Amino acid sequence: MDKPPDDSAASGPKHAVILCHPDPHSFNAAVAQTYCDTIRSFGHRAVVRDLYRLNFDPVMRSDERPSSEAFVPLDDVAAELAVLEDCEIIVLIYPIWFGTPPAMMKGYVERVLGAGFGHRLMREREGHSVGAGKHLMSISTSGNSIQWLEEQGVWESLRTVFDSYIANAFSMASNEHLHLSNIVENMDERWVREELYRVTEAATKLCAKLVNFTREPQEAAL
Repeated sequence: MDKPPDDSAASGPKHAVILCHPDPHSFNAAVAQTYCDTIRSFGHRAVVRDLYRLNFDPVMRSDERPSSEAFVPLDDVAAELAVLEDCEIIVLIYPIWFGTPPAMMKGYVERVLGAGFGHRLMREREGHSVGAGKHLMSISTSGNSIQWLEEQGVWESLRTVFDSYIANAFSMASNEHLHLSNIVENMDERWVREELYRVTEAATKLCAKLVNFTREPQEAAL
């Protein structure tokens, strides 16, 4: 991705964009750039966490387990928690590999979103995870078509065990998923533009949704 602009003067909602792809010039990186450009045009803020560029370690240590009495987040996790603390939207951008997100993205969910928040707290709805009340937006890509993923049971499984589970387990306000299929090397430029336009549309709709989401509780209180 290009060097991000300075969002310090903006006052709109903050989006934490979690990008997971080993190639810094990948289509996924272009997706992240397009998403950020779009939401910034509405006065929103964006902070990108490029997991491969950060060399994020997806492996959880024994004392990082939420059930560990000695639990203290390691420095890399503490840094991510600080980024997510004041954001309203968490955006996960990744390719689907062998039916699931890359291990690094899964590790981010386990180590960061799940930091100190174990199964008992999820089940009994006690305490608050860093994702509580935030909106989840996922943008995934695959080399195959969405129809093929549906035939293999991949799409329904991903939506159930990753998107819905994350949103419910961490008490998130909503979850949406945009999938971009037939993403392969040497794609036609027209196809690239069309798929990136879908990202622009999804980001625009999410910005509008956030305006309504913020307004409705205020109006209900009048």
